[in-house]
Amino acid sequence: MQTIQAAIMGAAQGISEFLPISSSAHIVFTSTIYKILTGANFQNVGSEEIFFDILIHLSSLLAVIIFFFKDLKELLVGFFRAVKTKDYTTAEFQTCTYVITATFITCIIAFFIKDIAHKLTENPLYVSFLLLITGAILFSCEKFKKPEKKMDIKTSIFIGLAQGLAIFPGLSRSGLTIATGMFNGLDRVKAAKFSFILSIPIIILASMIYPLLELNISEVHTFNFKAMAVGCALSFITGFLCIKFFMKFLEKFSLKCFAWYCWVIGIIMIFVSLKAA
Repeated sequence: MQTIQAAIMGAAQGISEFLPISSSAHIVFTSTIYKILTGANFQNVGSEEIFFDILIHLSSLLAVIIFFFKDLKELLVGFFRAVKTKDYTTAEFQTCTYVITATFITCIIAFFIKDIAHKLTENPLYVSFLLLITGAILFSCEKFKKPEKKMDIKTSIFIGLAQGLAIFPGLSRSGLTIATGMFNGLDRVKAAKFSFILSIPIIILASMIYPLLELNISEVHTFNFKAMAVGCALSFITGFLCIKFFMKFLEKFSLKCFAWYCWVIGIIMIFVSLKAA
């Protein structure tokens, strides 16, 4: 693995993981553009690439944990306090229940469609069309959002379903979960906060446990750890800054600008994909 590839993939992961623009789509797109410019493919199937993918996802996970550390601490302390006192009506216990429920639903959906989704990563044209759909969902959630209400178990189930479908590259995980929350009466900031917290177990399950099963430990000594360190640093820094920017952005502005971004990039990549084919 070259340092330039690690830097590009790390930055792409950090920037696009938490903004509603589909990190998987941007990885596919950067790989396509890299191929056009250099004539070579991003290597993404070997043990070194699998290990690097785990590390950059861990780096973006660390960004979430640090940014929401206070909230996460309050949730966990409140959850275990509720279990100890058997008071299951607390906000902390209920929020944790919603996260667990949504994660469970996501895992079920992802289990049945993961093979189809994996095949789509090989075709940037399909990914481009799915990114256009992401844009439509982001635009629609601002126009058709329901009157504000509190989070409930029904909403968590719908968000879990949306997150499961976001395994398809081009469908933004954060975009679909935030939009689903808004469709069900959550305001933008609350929906985004829940989406970010919900990303923690999913990143652990999808980006660590499953890839580790395909990792050949005997090849570790051949890995370019200097290049990986650059990629991880960029993934963490860009991820943290994007979360900070996005949370402040949502306090004042709508998601429509991200819808337009998805449409523009999707259309551009349709033409790029046809050229690269």
